Amino acid sequence: MMMSMILSACGGGESSKNSGNQKSNPTAATDNSSHSATDAPKEDVTLTAWIMPNSPKPDKDFMTVMQPYLDENPNVKLNVTVLDWGSAWTKITTAATSGQGPDILQLGTTWVPAIAAMNGIDDLTERVNELGGQDDYLPASWKTTMIDGNSEVYGVPWFVDARALFYRKDALEKAGLDPATAFKDWDTFKQTLSKLNGIEIEGQKMTAFGVPGKNDWNVPHNIFPWIWAAGGNLVNEDNTKVTFNDKSALEGVMYYTGLANEGLVDKASLEKNSAQIESDFSDGKTAVMVSGAWMIKNFATPEEDGGVGGKASAENYGVTALPAGPAGASTFIGGSHLTIFKGSKHKDAAWDVIKYLSEEEAQLTYSQLSGQLPGKKSVMDSLASDVNYKALIEATNYGMSYPAIPQWGPCETALVKYFGNIWDIVAGVSGTYNEESVQKQLDDAAKEVNAILNQ
Repeated sequence: MMMSMILSACGGGESSKNSGNQKSNPTAATDNSSHSATDAPKEDVTLTAWIMPNSPKPDKDFMTVMQPYLDENPNVKLNVTVLDWGSAWTKITTAATSGQGPDILQLGTTWVPAIAAMNGIDDLTERVNELGGQDDYLPASWKTTMIDGNSEVYGVPWFVDARALFYRKDALEKAGLDPATAFKDWDTFKQTLSKLNGIEIEGQKMTAFGVPGKNDWNVPHNIFPWIWAAGGNLVNEDNTKVTFNDKSALEGVMYYTGLANEGLVDKASLEKNSAQIESDFSDGKTAVMVSGAWMIKNFATPEEDGGVGGKASAENYGVTALPAGPAGASTFIGGSHLTIFKGSKHKDAAWDVIKYLSEEEAQLTYSQLSGQLPGKKSVMDSLASDVNYKALIEATNYGMSYPAIPQWGPCETALVKYFGNIWDIVAGVSGTYNEESVQKQLDDAAKEVNAILNQ
């Protein structure tokens, strides 16, 4: 269960590469009134916040965003603890069970239904209209603030994880390809990869497509966009039976994994994770990859500051939507939400901070520091003047998320296992790659996930 929730949290690219566990020392205080961000509580209050490693310097970046608020409200003190994704689920569920936890809690989008079902976070339904309500956020993101079938809202979207294609402009130019049409649909995409495969830039040959395999924390996130684009889905309308093993889903899986089977992906990459694939792209080893907004920040950040700015890839990359399948284009939408811990003694003060972090200026600042897309649509749209951000933002128009159900964690554990088996087949580690062997893995996964859904 712990590992499944870790995989499904989906806080963004930096979270897969950074970890931290900075201990805080919270002190007690009292807060009994509700205030806006411009009329904060006047009593002295010390708040605790648990966040994840959303950026290279997660605690520092968070406090940078919070500093204007703290300057205007000297009665408020804030202690921040950065949880590593690998241990966060255990700590959060332990806190939910004991009632002893933070005031403000960051949760990955797929964690919210499970923690809400445990009665670990507050119902924010009566508060969220103060932020503009659901119309101010992406539908796929807002959906994950609640439990499917219920109307109660438990989180506020903080930032969004959306995926798109990153490609080398100079490689396309050398191959005589127009980026406006090269990635239009599955047919043109495969043709493009075929022309890019083995192309040489500055004395280095490139593999066409960088794809992580079973050792990646993104395993389901990597595969489901291709299932959705083929017309497949995860579950039926009432979340009682899976559909990811039907004919359309199989078509999507076969297309995506077939790119590796046909030699358009270096099979050695199937042993790598997303961070390593991003590194390969940055180093000029691959011409195309799937990634998120954090890579735009990495390309703009000098190497001495932990980025990849200055490399040829940073000067010659473009971003575009994933190619459309038979059912159209699709991408994965994840991210993180801000919640109020059920056991908090300072809920009004905690809400005041969440309101501040939901304001446009704070959203933009955190997006710039973390490299994540902001949760609020108006702030996200303000980034569209940058052509690369624009491509990612446009991708969110057809983004999809997972079922917002408490059982999703153990369901994803099964998916990681069986999807990993599929990558083993593709890599030649076990079995023979064909529709029958892949279908068997999907059917086996469906059997296990159906049992979980109907427990």
